[in-house]
Amino acid sequence: MTTEIKKTICTACPRKCGVLRQEGENGFCGVSGPGVFLARAALHFWEEPCISGTHGSGTVFFSGCNLRCIYCQNDAISTMKTAKRVPVERLSEIFLELEEKGAHNLNLVTPTHYALEIHEALRSARRRGLTLPVVWNTSGYEDPETLRMLEGDIDVFLTDFKYMDKELAARFSKAPDYPSVAKAALREMFRQKPRLLTDENGLLREGIIVRHLLLPGHVRNAKDVVRYVYSSYGDDVLLSLMNQYTPMREFPEAPELGRRVTKREYEKLISFALDLGVTNALIQEGGTQKESFIPAFDYEGV
Repeated sequence: MTTEIKKTICTACPRKCGVLRQEGENGFCGVSGPGVFLARAALHFWEEPCISGTHGSGTVFFSGCNLRCIYCQNDAISTMKTAKRVPVERLSEIFLELEEKGAHNLNLVTPTHYALEIHEALRSARRRGLTLPVVWNTSGYEDPETLRMLEGDIDVFLTDFKYMDKELAARFSKAPDYPSVAKAALREMFRQKPRLLTDENGLLREGIIVRHLLLPGHVRNAKDVVRYVYSSYGDDVLLSLMNQYTPMREFPEAPELGRRVTKREYEKLISFALDLGVTNALIQEGGTQKESFIPAFDYEGV
């Protein structure tokens, strides 16, 4: 993949839209034109403890998305309802401002479709003194070639692994190839970051966290994800098993998504992981199924 931005057809994600986004053509992600679109850039305290720490993660929320998850909890930004265009030069400044605010790391949320712009902004920020570890906070729907282009830019991959069931991936995210794509992406992430390194305060400085959000009625899919990740990578990646699914609307097309995950469903998943032998995992306990965990997309820091 070329790192030239101007007049480059977009192949940043597995969709391979091939559009000239810089010339105003719209990709599947909903983005067109130069620069990036942002919704918020601020200290964030609701990631995994080894990411948020005590001072917060310097989180940049990018607008647009290469998936169409019908249950998306960040719908305001994934669909470009909240989106402020920012030039690459300003993005680089934002990175430095977050470091000045005391962030433990630079956390790039839904960054995939801006890979070229982020690559350029990170290079500029580092020339100007940026030292924070960089977290690539992704849906897992990544193209390995793009990840290879970013090698050296990213310290921590914080990646979802949503589905092992391609029918669910098609129904819920319009991505029937998600399982195979996520597997290939995780292999490349692991090639780059095959070990977990933490500092003296327990903050992750390098490595991979694989998140799975348990969906109501789909414990089997969750078990299949955990089985695959653990059998492939063991405890060399940190599993984050999440029960915080919050229904944001009614789902006539998928009625099972209209409720929260039950305690019994989540306990089944945790018991399954323990029986497999998983010892390196994070679990959630109570109070996580709240809309308050969704930040205000109010352009703070943009």
